[in-house]
Amino acid sequence: MNQVALMGRLTKNPVISYPQGQPSTKIARYTLAVDRMKAGPNGQREADFISCVAFNNVADFTEKYLHQGSKIAVTGRIQTGSYTNREGQKVYTTEVIVNTQEFAESAQKPQQGGYQQQPNNYQSAPQQPVYRPQEAPQAPQYKPQEEYQQQTLNDGFMDVSGLDDAGIPWN
Repeated sequence: MNQVALMGRLTKNPVISYPQGQPSTKIARYTLAVDRMKAGPNGQREADFISCVAFNNVADFTEKYLHQGSKIAVTGRIQTGSYTNREGQKVYTTEVIVNTQEFAESAQKPQQGGYQQQPNNYQSAPQQPVYRPQEAPQAPQYKPQEEYQQQTLNDGFMDVSGLDDAGIPWN
């Protein structure tokens, strides 16, 4: 199984492109800085820089909402490849093909003099407003047992409210 889950910050704004001959296909490329679990030998936290590629609808989301400093959670798969560069040397590539991505923190409130420095040393840029759906409707209120029985007696189902375990047909 080839599946990966990452959480990190974009190191730069995503690069959007369209392959030749396929103008309907959108590609978004970005690098995600992912903190390592343990500090390095000098006590500093270290990060891995993971190349990510998103296509079509996922690339649309990337273009609209992600920018340098955005903290996101990504799921996808690892894809490896290779090519020969201009000097004739074979170059091997590894990138994550993004299936899903979502924000991993809420929008920052501006501080005096800009935005607060994040603990992982990547400067956070202002983020897009967070979409908040309207308040969910309230759950139905509890009804007394008698009122419930009156409403369900004529619905085509057997009324089992007065039966003990021995009277239920599936025992």
